[in-house]
Amino acid sequence: MASVLASIHPEDTVYGEVGDATVPLRFSSLTEEYGVLRERAALLDLSGHRLIEITGPAAVDFAQRLLARDVEYLTSDRCMMSLVLDESGQVVDQVVAFGREDGILLESSCGAGTRLLEHLQARKEDGVEVTDRSGDLTALGLEGPYSWGVVGRLIDGELASLPFESVVDTTWDDVEIVFARTGLTGEYGYQMIVPVEAAAGLWQRSLEHAQAAGLDALELAMLEVRQPIPRHEATPGATVVEIGANWLVDITKDEFVGRDAVVEAFENGGGRRTVGFTGCTGVPAPGTRVQAGGQDVGEIVYAVHSVGLDATLGLARVEQDLAAAGLELSVGGMPVTTLTSPYVVPKSWGIPII
Repeated sequence: MASVLASIHPEDTVYGEVGDATVPLRFSSLTEEYGVLRERAALLDLSGHRLIEITGPAAVDFAQRLLARDVEYLTSDRCMMSLVLDESGQVVDQVVAFGREDGILLESSCGAGTRLLEHLQARKEDGVEVTDRSGDLTALGLEGPYSWGVVGRLIDGELASLPFESVVDTTWDDVEIVFARTGLTGEYGYQMIVPVEAAAGLWQRSLEHAQAAGLDALELAMLEVRQPIPRHEATPGATVVEIGANWLVDITKDEFVGRDAVVEAFENGGGRRTVGFTGCTGVPAPGTRVQAGGQDVGEIVYAVHSVGLDATLGLARVEQDLAAAGLELSVGGMPVTTLTSPYVVPKSWGIPII
């Protein structure tokens, strides 16, 4: 699935294949785009996130069974993040669910839309329609400590101060759009779901007030505040508890696909845990072994060079008594130190919306 904005992106844009999507990784340099996201306002091409509509008289009941969080009373002015699991409790995807008057609109994570769509369609029942809307709708994002100012200049200043996870149906340039206060990086964040035919115009207008940033900068900023990135963290066999995505599951729900496996993982209390770390020279590959006192205690899940820390930053899945901040471990014979999140404090935490 190619970006619907590819024709207007700069010729030197660097693209990458992420699951079923071809997405812009960088428009300029990672350092520059990261700086924009953390210091000003970054514009994000989220067309790699598939939009799937669930409608019909049984739509909400169906979504309630398929999503791990409670969406029974998700109204049209709210959205929420949730995991979607298979029967064994493995992560299918991490979605944003938008309440709609006639059902629920799901936004997949980057590149995971085909897997999510197939999962939903395989479990579809009478009274439910599952429709891929990615051919006519796409999403743009704004993130950064001054992204609220861009919202005011583009649409309406009052929308900038919406409560987190609030949704408004509004217009831009006489085009109906869905506007939401969201955020993936700890900075102020917003999403605009727009008709495909209007996306290029909104993107170009937004560039008058913000700078484009690709997936590399976005995922780095997400890691720095421990926002889960399913494609890196949901490794085969790992439970929701081991991944550290407990907050995206509501085990008080009577029923949802994968609930029995999740409850068992909670009750057993065993297994490994995921912890942040920094240190070592270079960026260790996923699967690199982690040691403590010469003993193998886990493995690297995901690591990058953090622009904010100017050091290696990553996640390790280790024995649970070692998943604490301030411990000295070893990766590839080099020392690392475990961290508590956020690993970088977002600038937005100290800047009011005015």
